[in-house]
Amino acid sequence: MYLFNEAISALGLVELPLKGRRFTWTNKQFQPLLERLDWFFTSTNWTISYPNTFAHSLVNETSDHAPCVVTISTSIPSSKIFRFENFWLEHQDFMNIVQQNWVAPQHISDPAKILTAKFKNMRRALKEWHIGLSNLKILIGNVKLILYFLLFIEEFRDLCLPEWNFKVLLEQKLISLLHQQHVYWKQRGPIKWVTLGDASTKFFDAHATVKYRRNLITSLQVSPDHYVSTHEEKAQHIWTSFKERLGISNFTGINFDLPVLLEGVDDLSSLVSPFAKEEIDNVIRNLPSDKAPGPDGFNTDFFKKC
Repeated sequence: MYLFNEAISALGLVELPLKGRRFTWTNKQFQPLLERLDWFFTSTNWTISYPNTFAHSLVNETSDHAPCVVTISTSIPSSKIFRFENFWLEHQDFMNIVQQNWVAPQHISDPAKILTAKFKNMRRALKEWHIGLSNLKILIGNVKLILYFLLFIEEFRDLCLPEWNFKVLLEQKLISLLHQQHVYWKQRGPIKWVTLGDASTKFFDAHATVKYRRNLITSLQVSPDHYVSTHEEKAQHIWTSFKERLGISNFTGINFDLPVLLEGVDDLSSLVSPFAKEEIDNVIRNLPSDKAPGPDGFNTDFFKKC
């Protein structure tokens, strides 16, 4: 098995997630023994071209092995929820966009509503700015092509001073773009190969895609004979289900003697005193980096940078 795993790793194959039942073999005995004996792999090029490829286990009618079928699709619903991209922090125009939209006037008197309006305006501005950004993959390819052309010229003659300076600027730009691409895929595929490796490759990109597919819910059972599979139906069913669960539990009492466990404090003025700037700076400084975003979509890297 170790040699087999080494072969899979050397070939750069990516495992297809198995949907439905978790096991593909049974001994068909009372209190059966269930095992998964079947595994499915594909190449990184296939995963990138057809990111919504799954393996499904079917009913084993006569055999002790469950037949499996591979389905291929490219329709992955795009989420409308705002998500802050860490590679934006590396862009030279990012801080200017933040500054211009944060200081925009808000005709509201309540401080909490002002803060909420500022973040809402920031999300809108960053979405519009992101649409105008060049595709990292295409931009890196173009920079590499021009660098290759300049290196090819060097084989026949020395570069003039403007050409040499242009080459230096291109090399610096390429390093910056590769770093942005590294941050982009690191955010989507938190695996050691991306953390410890060099520039992102198709193998890392494919693993990030597989991570998304493993977390994708293909269908939900609404009733014994009714399933929903579209993105909108699944979202509505989850929302309705959780909404119906609110307020069902009843308070039964506390089994602890709180006056004995908790010491009373007479002076509570510190709870309503304004936060000092040093306190706020200390909280931001101690935030962990690259963690999950909050409900507003901004993660801890955004607050530490801005």
